[in-house]
Amino acid sequence: MWRRVQDHLSGIMAQCNPDRSLAIDVFRGITITGMILVNNPGSWDHVYAPLLHAKWHGWTPTDLIFPFFIFIVGLSAAFAAASQNKIQGTTAPNRTAQLKTAAIRSAKLFGLGLFLAIFYYDFQASNYSWFTERIENIRILGVLQRIALVFFCMTLLRLYASRTVEYAACVFLLALYTFCMAFTPYPLPTGGTGVGGWAFGENFTAYIDALILGSAHSYYANATPFPFDPEGIFSTLPAIVTGMLGLFTGRFLLAEKNAIARLKRLIPAGILLTLLGLVLDPVIPINKALWTPSYVLLTAGLAVLSLAFCIYLLDIRKTQRWSAPFIVFGANAIAFYMFSAVAARILTMIPVGETSLHALLYSKVFMPLFGPLNGSLAFALAFLALSYGAMYAMYKRKIFWKV
Repeated sequence: MWRRVQDHLSGIMAQCNPDRSLAIDVFRGITITGMILVNNPGSWDHVYAPLLHAKWHGWTPTDLIFPFFIFIVGLSAAFAAASQNKIQGTTAPNRTAQLKTAAIRSAKLFGLGLFLAIFYYDFQASNYSWFTERIENIRILGVLQRIALVFFCMTLLRLYASRTVEYAACVFLLALYTFCMAFTPYPLPTGGTGVGGWAFGENFTAYIDALILGSAHSYYANATPFPFDPEGIFSTLPAIVTGMLGLFTGRFLLAEKNAIARLKRLIPAGILLTLLGLVLDPVIPINKALWTPSYVLLTAGLAVLSLAFCIYLLDIRKTQRWSAPFIVFGANAIAFYMFSAVAARILTMIPVGETSLHALLYSKVFMPLFGPLNGSLAFALAFLALSYGAMYAMYKRKIFWKV
């Protein structure tokens, strides 16, 4: 059995494209694997604390996953841009063509996010109105939608701004966000004026979401005084900086090919960014839902350190076989995300008596075998194994879904 597993892993490694960065592919695979793991417990009532988001201020390992993915979007954009510029050049017509390609890709990602928002039906509720719940009250923003917006804004900066302007834009976005959150007044629905603050539902970004999206189209529809979305409109500005920091890191990797030299720059940079985020925390709290500047710095720093660790293991120590499953997941990250999201919804939608297939599998199979907490985790791991089968089938046939 172990020999077959080793042969399986070796076969995956043999298919790797030597021209691609193994560390980035594995980092992407680990990140998307973590995202699917934390999104699919057997029961949300029984989840280990590190696999849950922080309730508001603060952070857990789970709060690192989404910014890591956006950071990796920036990393990948740097390599893709270098390839495009090598083939097409950087003249104005080619910049326009690249922007058009980016716009189409962003629209597809945004559309996939909207598809997931409407892909649900409650078969157990006799009076369920899919049109009312999923169309009239559609959640407009979400994970894929934020990735789409960040990717497009990054492309604009990459194509039409100088390096100096890019750096200045990142500083400006974080400063603007901080100033508006701390000092910009906004009217309260109960009368009076709110100014500053980072409270749940009572802050400037929540005010913007309530003004534009309204409660019907926000994730936290019942937040007071303002409903808002954790992937909201104004909080996307600092998320752009997360992507840009990934882009800057990707450019550095392109310029520096020596693995040891890479670590000598990445490790100090990662430590500095992490410490800056922690130092800012008492003044600007680390908060994922608000994507605060301290959160941007902390998560970017930890992303850089995580990438450095991957480079150390894969490129310097040449310890690579363990990474094979993550290569499979990372090679089709968006397909993996979509497959898992659709499959999870289907398990929840299929009625079995007075419950769902998801709840039945957890309560009748996983919980009796492993207990409530471990059973919930075992369900998530089994879901990952199922997803791996589908993603490996695509990988083996060299099917790579590019949005």
